[in-house]
Amino acid sequence: MNKAIIAFGTNVGNKEENIKTAIKLIKDKGITVKKVSNLYITEPYGYKDQPDFLNGALEVETALSCRQLLNVLLDIEKQMGRVRQFKWGPRNIDLDIIFYNDEIIDEPDLKVPHPDMHNREFVLRPICDIDKDIVHPIFKKTVKVLLDELRGDEYEKL
Repeated sequence: MNKAIIAFGTNVGNKEENIKTAIKLIKDKGITVKKVSNLYITEPYGYKDQPDFLNGALEVETALSCRQLLNVLLDIEKQMGRVRQFKWGPRNIDLDIIFYNDEIIDEPDLKVPHPDMHNREFVLRPICDIDKDIVHPIFKKTVKVLLDELRGDEYEKL
């Protein structure tokens, strides 16, 4: 079985219901959800003129390849009515593969680990809820260390 970490976010509609629906649809596809992080209210990243997000992360087990998992997640976004209007725009659901086992994948439309995850507290913090000792296969640092480096000395360390 393959282990993956999926980050999720929503800032349109009933945010909690969007997350519950996405998790149910993931389970309905035969993907085992092992852990769910706490949920965090976060400010928008990139494009700021939009509502706050509700973010979190999942640890899943699946027999699917990373490409197959990506296709399932994109299908779930489409099924839930996600419309990609512009980069970093509002969305009812966003499902991103952050880690897939300890693999490094660099294809035009599939990059794992997620190439900007180390700059996003709204990704790192929920992953730390799941397992703060996951090692980023490129940086060779745990997600806890990446979060502490991102947050700097002004924040209490986890």
